[in-house]
Amino acid sequence: MEPLTERQIRGNFVNLTKGQASRLTVPRDLADRPWEDLDYLGWRDPQSPDRAYLVAVLDGRTRGLALRRPGPGPWRKRRSMCSLCLTSHTGGVSLMVAPRAGKAGQRGDSVGLYVCEDLDCSLYLRGRKGAELGGGVEESLTLEEKVGRMHGNLAVFLDRVTR
Repeated sequence: MEPLTERQIRGNFVNLTKGQASRLTVPRDLADRPWEDLDYLGWRDPQSPDRAYLVAVLDGRTRGLALRRPGPGPWRKRRSMCSLCLTSHTGGVSLMVAPRAGKAGQRGDSVGLYVCEDLDCSLYLRGRKGAELGGGVEESLTLEEKVGRMHGNLAVFLDRVTR
């Protein structure tokens, strides 16, 4: 992924108003991110731990999603699989909910997905971060195939949010 600027990040959220996007907390360490290993930029809001953000370039378009993590639940303690990268974690996957774009989101409609809590799917796929597999099945896919699958999963989720 090519490095993104704060302006690019703020200007491309599909489920936030321009005012909301201007007030969100953008990571201060953009220059230090391992951009060459990222397939999307994801971060948790340090001022509000239930909020997270994800910005991806899919089909040449930069688009961002605002996400919320519901309160504590049973998924926090058991082994779960991320719906994006298909990495298994014990306690490292959370349900993230994205308000739908437009009037549907204004009415309170949302779409949920189980995602790595730290939003570091790209680093798990590349072995730059370890996940507790707990007897998980080793895949025979190449890294390129895994990344392609994750991009497809992210595109489907983004489509569900914007439809």
